[in-house]
Amino acid sequence: QIVLVSGHLDSWDVGQGAMDDGGGAFISWEALSLIKDLGLRPKRTLRLVLWTAEEQGGVGAEQYYQLHKENISNFDIVMESDEGTFKPSGLGFTGTAKAQDIMKEIMNLLKPINVTDVYSGAGGTDIGYWMRDGVPGASLRDDLSKYFWFHHSQGDTMTVQDPKQMNLCAAVWTVVSYVIADMEEMLPR
Repeated sequence: QIVLVSGHLDSWDVGQGAMDDGGGAFISWEALSLIKDLGLRPKRTLRLVLWTAEEQGGVGAEQYYQLHKENISNFDIVMESDEGTFKPSGLGFTGTAKAQDIMKEIMNLLKPINVTDVYSGAGGTDIGYWMRDGVPGASLRDDLSKYFWFHHSQGDTMTVQDPKQMNLCAAVWTVVSYVIADMEEMLPR
């Protein structure tokens, strides 16, 4: 059984893609690194996917889906971060009402950093195939007030990234992915 965390490598033609979506790739990598560094071994496999060709029609996501859809019943949740890594507020979630209630309980673990909201509807080109077939999905929600200042522009460089805000995003990704991967049962569908 698999808990998939992801971001994509789609540096736009005029910028470095550090925020869109280098930040999502970084926090996904960091989540797995933190879990490993803490010596935690969840019941399910945590899988990192760094998607390619999202801007060229989601070619990488479609290829991955085609290669792995025969095992769709083993995918517990698919998570994608693609809205920058500014100050997080919670998660967008697509799944059953019962699964959403479980997500709300998990997000309560993040009260110390004030990131507890669960919004209806996960977004993400790269996880869309899975969600359409009933796999629960989650996407990071964060402060988008500056996102379009840098999105697909020459300004999308590493200087946009705030290490403290990225650490908060990585904390959200780490807690959510680990808890789901270590639950007794998969999220209800």
